[in-house]
Amino acid sequence: MILSELRSIVQAVNAAKDLQAALNIIVHRVAEVMGTEVCTVYLQDPETKRLIFMANRGLNPDLIGKISLGANEGLVGLVARREEPLNLDNAESHPNFLFLPGIGEEHYHSFLGAPIIHQRGVLGVLVVQQKDSRRFNEDEEAFLVTMSAQLAGVIAHARVTGSITADAGAPAKTAVFKGIAGAPGVAIGQAVVVVPAAELSSVPRRQIDDPEAEVERFKSALCSVRDDVRDLSSKLQGQLSSEELALFDVYLRILDDGHWVSEVINKIRLGEWAQGALSQVVLAHVNAFETMEDEYFRDRATDIKDLGRRVLGYLQADTEVESAEYPDNTILCGDELTASVLGEVPREKLVGLVSVKGSSNSHVAILARAMGIPTVMGASDLPYTQIDDANLIVDGYSGSVYYNPSPDVFEHFRVICEEDQQLNRGLESLRDLPCETLDGHRMPLWVNTGLMADVARSLDRGAEGVGLYRTEIPFLLRERFPSEEEQRQIYREQLLAFAPLPVTMRTLDIGGDKALPYFPIEEENPFLGWRGIRVTLDHPEIFLVQVRAMLKASEGLNNLRIMLPMISNVEEVDEALRLARRAYDELVEDGWDISLPPIGVMVEVPAAVSQARQLARRVDFLSVGSNDLTQYLLAVDRNNTRVADLYHAYHPAVLSSLYTVVEAAHAEGKPVGICGELAGDPGAALLLMAMGFDMLSMNDNSLLRVKAVIRSAKIADSQALLEKAMEAETSDQVRTILKAAMVDAGVERLLQPVS
Repeated sequence: MILSELRSIVQAVNAAKDLQAALNIIVHRVAEVMGTEVCTVYLQDPETKRLIFMANRGLNPDLIGKISLGANEGLVGLVARREEPLNLDNAESHPNFLFLPGIGEEHYHSFLGAPIIHQRGVLGVLVVQQKDSRRFNEDEEAFLVTMSAQLAGVIAHARVTGSITADAGAPAKTAVFKGIAGAPGVAIGQAVVVVPAAELSSVPRRQIDDPEAEVERFKSALCSVRDDVRDLSSKLQGQLSSEELALFDVYLRILDDGHWVSEVINKIRLGEWAQGALSQVVLAHVNAFETMEDEYFRDRATDIKDLGRRVLGYLQADTEVESAEYPDNTILCGDELTASVLGEVPREKLVGLVSVKGSSNSHVAILARAMGIPTVMGASDLPYTQIDDANLIVDGYSGSVYYNPSPDVFEHFRVICEEDQQLNRGLESLRDLPCETLDGHRMPLWVNTGLMADVARSLDRGAEGVGLYRTEIPFLLRERFPSEEEQRQIYREQLLAFAPLPVTMRTLDIGGDKALPYFPIEEENPFLGWRGIRVTLDHPEIFLVQVRAMLKASEGLNNLRIMLPMISNVEEVDEALRLARRAYDELVEDGWDISLPPIGVMVEVPAAVSQARQLARRVDFLSVGSNDLTQYLLAVDRNNTRVADLYHAYHPAVLSSLYTVVEAAHAEGKPVGICGELAGDPGAALLLMAMGFDMLSMNDNSLLRVKAVIRSAKIADSQALLEKAMEAETSDQVRTILKAAMVDAGVERLLQPVS
């Protein structure tokens, strides 16, 4: 019963048109469910931090929005300050009780308040009161606490959505949305919203110039869905009973329902495009049905949603006939951006990315860093469907997105953009200089690549080799597995472009957050599931084709290195080496003039750290993938925005593991590199050099910054710095130590600017 009431209230609040409507629903529904005479919501003002009387049932409605409490005032302030519930049977006797004239609460003695907390911040307080003097029982207190927790995210989203929804004729509002810094830099441009196919909840709002043409598109899509339903009913004649076939009659009646169809048409005639009008009307009806008590009507919500998606599919197909147009200074925004989406936008027009889901170590963020595109990930409160064509600033340093920025904010970030450009121009003078410390220690800098577009930039910035070529990218950009010959041609281009410099090709690394559309892997816990070497060893035909393509591509060049991902035991290495040697032997028998390249393994899981020495005995080199290693060591899903602030690459456990791998590899006389994002961090590079890494591999945008730091340091000083960092107990302490060292070395300009 309690669970169904919770679900019902949350659904009703989700369907509210704005924040005030959501709050009004909360106070009325909570009061009804708990049987209390008063229910109130106070929301904290983000600037003044005062708790404003925002919605109420039972007290004086004339004071809504007009009175407020400070954090040290009243029982409500106490609940917010202590961040825990307060349950009193005689509220007025409590020392924190504050009488507010005119509000009318002097008649109510029982008080129960619960804080509304979202992402560790207090949004407000939810209060219920009654006239009789009694303590609310444990079940009632638990319900209110649960209700507050359930509604926190809904209220936060409604608040930020309202912050950009201006009334007709009113000046456009400005707003700031916080996310996670995904790729450094600042982008100033225009939002272009991308949405998944036929997903009602993701359709952006968009204005059109020809409403009547749009109405005709909608009517045509309706007719197409009617035809589909009739065709499906005819095909199933004789296979289903008359009662089951009657479902299709229900679908047709819904499609012919003049009420909701008229609502869509009316919205279109007010200027909304057909997809947006359909989405808004269908979702409103779905939410209305889902909150009904009657099970029959709740089931109808599924029918309406299904039909809405079908109509939307036809509308999208109709729209997709015309190729998409992207303005100059495009900032791509979406619920969950992917590598394939990036590939659709002309590079010269793409200046920034904003993704509602994901973290700084999502693969789309890694690609963005490689391409030098300022990016914000995990902007979970951003109402992205409502910002199409809006002016945005993407602050990839702090992880903030500025909607319709004010002139002062615009000027601030314009200056940062200019300073970034000046810094980059200054770094270009280092391109042809060796990467060595002031006391002569040589530190090779390699590059991570995946696209041919990376090649010219990497070589232009002085890359000395490729530490990671992501072979999965050609797989991700296709609708089927690429053939052996297609792979050979792709790999040959990379090897030729960098020859005679070494190119390290990682075998196919899919799974986790990298799914092929034509080879889906659906798991409850994909990062602990079927990914990397586990997939290709289970499918040796995929592994053998890929290795054969790599070996063929290397003929006459001999600059290939092969790297095995996600190794967790020596048996996997033994099996992979056996297959690789088999592929080599077969090609030699076929007359190919090739050499068996160096083969190494990636150290990405804690088990590989513990067995690093045993692994090093079997292969030619080790390479640390610091992104996944950090994720697995800290038990932090790098794509989960709720725990993204726990992902610390400077965590003492991570630094200790890195040092362990270096010592193990060198004990076996094998070189060890690092190709995670940590290698491209100018401060971290000093620690990695001091640990003894033989090579650092990073995205090309980091090459000159890392070189600048290394050329300003001495290896002896870096080793002393490492000793201090290894004694630190927190990642913040390590960060402070590194920052001080960069300031002392005079390279503090390489630190991110203050936003």
